[in-house]
Amino acid sequence: MQRRSIRRGWMRESLAARARAVDDELAVLYPGAHCALDHDGPYQLLVATVLSAQTTDARVNTVTPELFARLPDAVALADADPEALEEIIRPLGMQRTRAARLIGLGQELADRFDGVVPPDREALTSLPGVGRKTAHVVLGNAFGVPAITVDTHVGRLARRLGWTERADPLRVERDIAALWEPERWTDGCHRLIEHGRAVCRARSPRCGDCALAAEGLCPRVGV
Repeated sequence: MQRRSIRRGWMRESLAARARAVDDELAVLYPGAHCALDHDGPYQLLVATVLSAQTTDARVNTVTPELFARLPDAVALADADPEALEEIIRPLGMQRTRAARLIGLGQELADRFDGVVPPDREALTSLPGVGRKTAHVVLGNAFGVPAITVDTHVGRLARRLGWTERADPLRVERDIAALWEPERWTDGCHRLIEHGRAVCRARSPRCGDCALAAEGLCPRVGV
């Protein structure tokens, strides 16, 4: 029993070393990796992240300049005219649902937090339309609080790299947290996302062009 426990610990330590080596390699490949949502401050990032559900960051970036020009803070968002807001965000689809969610978000921020986005996960997830992933995006990128954001790219790469066998985002998050130091969490996820978009795609991953494969850091190569 003791020998088995020692072996498990050794395997975990080895996996953690490989996970750190992956992040080091990705840091060289994607030195400018950052949040893809254009924003200036916590309010803008929170709104943009809520809008990004079921659409792409690039599409959200096409509507937020006008949105933030007209509704620059939570109080303005709370008092927004629904039809006018729907028209701004119409290119994203589901504009009525999205507008109602944003107005509710603005009202909650105005009523409960004096219009200020709280730098706390529990408080953030108490807001309408804000789940754990959204809260982590805001914490990591607007407040500098280390946070792991498990989107489809991060989950896919974590499984392909052998860091986890889980599909549940919370379990994936915990498995990554066990391998990386907190200072890697936020930007490391951005790097995984960049690599997932550019090389380790969901369909037809470009393994022949992958630096991680070339360095022997991906267990999928040759499978």
